[in-house]
Amino acid sequence: MTTSPSTASGRDLDGPDFTPEQYARSKARKRATAPVRYASLTVDLAALCVLGFTAAGSDLVHAAGKPAGGGWIATALLGAVALRAVLWLLDLPFSLWRERINREWGLSTRTRRLYWLDALRGFLLSAILFAAVSLGFFAITRAAPGSWPLIAGAGGVALVFVLSFLLPVVIEPIFNKFRPLEQGELRDRLTDLAVAADVKVQDVLVCDASKRTTADNAYVSGFGRTRRIVLWDTTIEHCDTAEIASVAAHELGHAKRQDVLTGTAFGAVGTIVSVAVLGWALGREPLRHAANVGGAQDPRAIALVLAIATVLGMVGGPLLNAYSRRIERRADQFSLDVTRDPAAMVATWRRLGVRNIADLDPHPLSVLLFATHPPIPERLAHARGWAARHGEVG
Repeated sequence: MTTSPSTASGRDLDGPDFTPEQYARSKARKRATAPVRYASLTVDLAALCVLGFTAAGSDLVHAAGKPAGGGWIATALLGAVALRAVLWLLDLPFSLWRERINREWGLSTRTRRLYWLDALRGFLLSAILFAAVSLGFFAITRAAPGSWPLIAGAGGVALVFVLSFLLPVVIEPIFNKFRPLEQGELRDRLTDLAVAADVKVQDVLVCDASKRTTADNAYVSGFGRTRRIVLWDTTIEHCDTAEIASVAAHELGHAKRQDVLTGTAFGAVGTIVSVAVLGWALGREPLRHAANVGGAQDPRAIALVLAIATVLGMVGGPLLNAYSRRIERRADQFSLDVTRDPAAMVATWRRLGVRNIADLDPHPLSVLLFATHPPIPERLAHARGWAARHGEVG
């Protein structure tokens, strides 16, 4: 079977994907972002280790709770907020550095006011959530000192699922405004795609992403009655109907295979593993002594709990990323099978690679450790491989 030079969209599959200038631009941006990426990672990890594995964290948590009486509830709540505030302040210079780089490269359109609003809203949301988790965790450890890992594990699983359901309807609208996509060719194409994919969606929405970025994106979020296709307004501006359909079909593939639900289940399993390790670690006297905490019932241990959970997350990160890349490849395959338009997919990844200034030649170790999606050259090869296997599509 021969490879067709064009497909249903009328685009060419052949030809160079990127110009030498585009490759050079990608490499230059990678050089610009690498220092802030690795410096931020190093500082964050070092801060967590110091706060968690020495008395610094327990002293901070204890001091935060004292103005409210120093009881365990006040310590659990205010100590968690204090920890989150310290970590947020430590990361703030790197956040500003990243924002400056994105402005210089034409990716950020945020005003200074919106940047600070986003930063403060993000901090408040994370602090409230962390404080609630801290309060719940120590309430469980104090009420059931012998069986708290089982109860906390079950509670963590429930929390992961609840947050997954709440994200599209509660969290996302805090940062962005959404409107229904107007009637027309694009909406008809996407609703037809959802029918062809046998995925029920309640609406097709447009997100006002252009107030923050020039990059393009689209996704499917929610479960059941909250499931919707979401297009960034930048994507509608920059991409044509076939390209948007290719991306939307990819996202519908995630919904069809229940990838979000599966990912949530993996998160729940990770929570269970983390709680089991926490139960073991908090029972070790040398560790408790180093952190100056009394045990799982001591709310001053929240810094130690956070440090252990973070280290576990870093250890398991490459495995989760490998799984993520696998399901992204599967979603690409689903998109090709539904749209039968590999040239549109090639055009899409070419366009996104250039507009989003993606890494067009990533180092294999970087992919292994950090990448949640296959590199763009691999995705382009996948689309061409599909075309070669299926021949000309009418």
